[in-house]
Amino acid sequence: MPNFTPKFGIFIFWMCRSVITAKLYAMKTLFLSLIFSLFVIQVFAQTKGQVTEVKDPLIDSLIAKRIELNSVKTITTNPLPKVAVSDMGFRVQIFYGLDRREAFNEQNKFKSLYPNLRSYITYKEPNYYLRVGDFRTRLEAQQLLSELKPNFPTLFIFKEKINVPEVDLIKP
Repeated sequence: MPNFTPKFGIFIFWMCRSVITAKLYAMKTLFLSLIFSLFVIQVFAQTKGQVTEVKDPLIDSLIAKRIELNSVKTITTNPLPKVAVSDMGFRVQIFYGLDRREAFNEQNKFKSLYPNLRSYITYKEPNYYLRVGDFRTRLEAQQLLSELKPNFPTLFIFKEKINVPEVDLIKP
């Protein structure tokens, strides 16, 4: 059995005490920080109360105006025939280009010449395309193309999905 001197025993005692004290200090710090964080959460937590809504009074009037406009049916000055179904057919392209305004100007020009034919502006980056008509056969599209040649320089016929107009049946 080894010989223990009193100094060695005191050294062991102080070492154990310092380890225990460090563990207690760490636990005490952890416990106090936990209590403090719970207190902070409780202080900053939302409590029951009232929500105050701050908004511009124009918003209510705009909403009312939107509801009014959506409830009123639009009246067209030039009603077009009703569309029955969509099917594959032909359209004549009368304009393509980068300028949006120019596409709408060409559409207005076409509408003034042919008010009963539908026109469609589509945008596929970077160009705007103006196509007109809903023709079931290429021959019908070709007839319109030959009529349009003097007024519109670049004309092409495209096969695409069209809006087939209703056929009026004549009763005998």
